Amino acid sequence: MDTLLWLQSWFAAHCTEDWQHVYGIKIETLDNPGWRVEIDIGETPLEQKPFAEINRNLQDGAGWLHCQVVHRRFVGACGPNHLITVLEIFKAWAET
Repeated sequence: MDTLLWLQSWFAAHCTEDWQHVYGIKIETLDNPGWRVEIDIGETPLEQKPFAEINRNLQDGAGWLHCQVVHRRFVGACGPNHLITVLEIFKAWAET
């Protein structure tokens, strides 16, 4: 399944009567340039799941990414060409 379609389904599955009023997903741009992704995992099965922080320098000129879980949020930041990679990292972690 396409990563963005998967993320939509993950979000929809966690929209209960209350969850979406407190938690959610943010995708925004950075000025260095790049992307920042925040996915709330509070009150989901991922809340207690360990996540090993990822730091990578990639070989494509805009190549970097950093992913971690902080304060019940998956937080990913990356260069302008790696948004899908960050979302795929979240998907792989969520599915294992």
